[in-house]
Amino acid sequence: MESFLSSLIFLIFSVFSIADGGSIGVNYGRIANNLPSATKVVELLKSQNLNRVKLYDSDPAVLKSLSGSGIRVTVNLPNELLSSAARRPSFAYTWVFRNVAAYYPSTTIEAIGVGNEVFVDPHNTTRYLIPALNNIYKALVKYKLHDVIKISSPIALSALQNSYPSSAGSFRPELIEPVFKPMLEFLKKTGSSLMVNVYPFFAYESNADVISLDYALFRQNPGAVDAGNGLRYFSLFDAQIDAVFAAMTSIGYSDIPIIVSETGWPSKGDSNEVGASLQNAAAYNGNLVKRILTGGGTPLRPKQDLTVYLFALFNENKKQGPTSERNFGLFYPDEKKVYEIPFTVEDLKEYRDDRSPVTGGEQRVSTANGESWCVAKKEVEVGKDKLQEGLDFACGDGADCHPIQPGSNCFDPNTVEAHASFAFNSYYQKKGRAGGSCFFGGAAFIVTQQPKYGKCDFPSGY
Repeated sequence: MESFLSSLIFLIFSVFSIADGGSIGVNYGRIANNLPSATKVVELLKSQNLNRVKLYDSDPAVLKSLSGSGIRVTVNLPNELLSSAARRPSFAYTWVFRNVAAYYPSTTIEAIGVGNEVFVDPHNTTRYLIPALNNIYKALVKYKLHDVIKISSPIALSALQNSYPSSAGSFRPELIEPVFKPMLEFLKKTGSSLMVNVYPFFAYESNADVISLDYALFRQNPGAVDAGNGLRYFSLFDAQIDAVFAAMTSIGYSDIPIIVSETGWPSKGDSNEVGASLQNAAAYNGNLVKRILTGGGTPLRPKQDLTVYLFALFNENKKQGPTSERNFGLFYPDEKKVYEIPFTVEDLKEYRDDRSPVTGGEQRVSTANGESWCVAKKEVEVGKDKLQEGLDFACGDGADCHPIQPGSNCFDPNTVEAHASFAFNSYYQKKGRAGGSCFFGGAAFIVTQQPKYGKCDFPSGY
């Protein structure tokens, strides 16, 4: 077994290592008439250790308030300005000067979103996107900011023709040649990421009869195998992102990273909005933060950490549409939390997804015969380092790891994956198969058939 003694060191720092983790930001929407001042909002962000914020415009009051805060900012060129930015380079130069160069570097602007979900914009702004991207980039070059500020354009998943299974992901045919190929080429040349708005809530709401709520909320579940690529998915979020990766690969762009520019879950909805609830919103966002900050990518891109922007900072009372649209906020306008979730690695030490908010009791995984086991994901899926970290943690926090030491009956096969599976299961069983005890930074999953490595039997209880 590799580095068994490293568990002692590992425990000092806790299971949640920030070395390989992704990043969490928040969308600051302002379609409301009761929100706190921009100055108070910046103080709120700082108090929660949220160090990334994405705007839907470039409001001067907000950008001035963010000056000197150290918070990294993404500004937005709204859809209604796309045609001007596309048709007139001089407009793009002026916009970048007034809304970006005038504030940088005091305000740490790191990206510009050019438009937002333009493919579903009823004002038919799609044809302006590529020339607008190019003109905004030329303006950044003019002001010598192109090396420090990236450009992208957030897309909705409706830009995909197919999203299920993930391996069949493809873009809408009419968008490929005129938009996606030139946009992805632009992102590749400028070292930028594709911004994608991902909402498992909407998929679950429309298909609750076939999509497991646990699968949508990052909770323990058997997973679903993609017949096209053989990968097992344990969350709808990962499956949706990999559908976009597959779509990019299908047209020759397999090396462009993704930023999740929006994702969230509503805490309230209309009677027909299945799954919209305070408990589900807390579970989705809390488990998402845990998933992102503990590191690792998707099954298709396991080594690519993600930057994710939660939607949204506040409930916005002037948004149109169903009740859910006004209840995606993490905070009420009075700055009180709608529900408690972690935002940082430090917060994760105390975090637990409470599956039973009424009783507060831990939930055990139930199966037909009452038995379940926790095993490691394949090394090719999550990487050797993540398996080793989980193995070290389990062995240092109560798992019985004597059987996997040299000379013992479970030492062979001598692989990190086999040893991690034994240790994960020992930890899981000793914790009474409680919810959250088979996670290990996303390196483990639950099975209902007794696993076996060599001559080693896995116990189903202690």
